[in-house]
Amino acid sequence: MDNQEATQYNEQLFLQYARIGKSLSSERRLEILNLLTNGAKSVETIANNTGMSVANVSRHLQILLDANLVTYKKQGKYVIYSLASEDVEVFLRALWKISENQLSEVSRLKHDFHEDYADVQTISQNDVLERVANGDMTVLDIRPREEYESEHIDGALSVPMEDLDTFLLDASKNSQFAVYCRGPYCIYTTQAVDQMLKQGFQAYRIEEDVFEWQAAK
Repeated sequence: MDNQEATQYNEQLFLQYARIGKSLSSERRLEILNLLTNGAKSVETIANNTGMSVANVSRHLQILLDANLVTYKKQGKYVIYSLASEDVEVFLRALWKISENQLSEVSRLKHDFHEDYADVQTISQNDVLERVANGDMTVLDIRPREEYESEHIDGALSVPMEDLDTFLLDASKNSQFAVYCRGPYCIYTTQAVDQMLKQGFQAYRIEEDVFEWQAAK
């Protein structure tokens, strides 16, 4: 291969790499991909979770589909989208981590949010496992039920955020709870624990999501 052939090869190769980069150049598409790391979802569910219109969600999904980052199947009258492969999920988690390490604004946003919830404590995986094994703690998954049914931490109870108040009506104030949602950037875990603490329960925040939890075991 001469220099001209090598140059043309590299140009074409990096042109294909750029397709992935271009497909990720929208914060709304990144938000959609993040939702899909927690399980397959219909266009309507994604629209409901993101506050976008169905038409806008469909447009963003088509761009992600063209880059082979997502795939879909038809289920009755619904179109269900999911990540195209586990490699895409691993890539996205690396992207979130790189962004936090390289962009001070990401860390600042997390810090500023958690400062408003100073009483909320994060519990380690080892502590959770030990307390659960001793029968001293219950793990709550506050994601939507379909995400729990897709995959969840072993032994966790499904208590979607909107059902938390009802669940707590019958819960003992002597119980200890560890709560998780969609990972370190999900605000609902912190809000749920804060809500429980204000009602007199012993509750802690699990920072990891299901993927990170299983990878660390």
